[in-house]
Amino acid sequence: MSNLYFTEDHEWLRVEGDKAYVGITDFAQEQLGDIVYVELPEEDDEVAAGDSVGVVESVKSASDVLAPASGRVVEVNEDLEDSPELINEDAMGNWIVALELSDKEELSALMDEEDYKAFLGEEA
Repeated sequence: MSNLYFTEDHEWLRVEGDKAYVGITDFAQEQLGDIVYVELPEEDDEVAAGDSVGVVESVKSASDVLAPASGRVVEVNEDLEDSPELINEDAMGNWIVALELSDKEELSALMDEEDYKAFLGEEA
């Protein structure tokens, strides 16, 4: 099974051990356009699946980043505070927040890469 998951809201989640890194997909950053600001959560925040874990602002709009699964914020990507455009350069390589997952069973509700590509095909 892959360690990469996707939501219908265009977030990705990559599981590495007990940590899950969360970011927005390439599709999402293309829709937003040039990203000018990323609002990060506080470390130790407890979040439930679907809660906002940050905001990505572009020249076009602002969009909440939703937690794909429940957990505790254990790390934020501070590089994005000074260089939010990193998400435009490599959306899948620049995570926004790292969570310590509280219930790995929630991952079964997310899409794998193949399902997400099919979902994009329907949405495009």
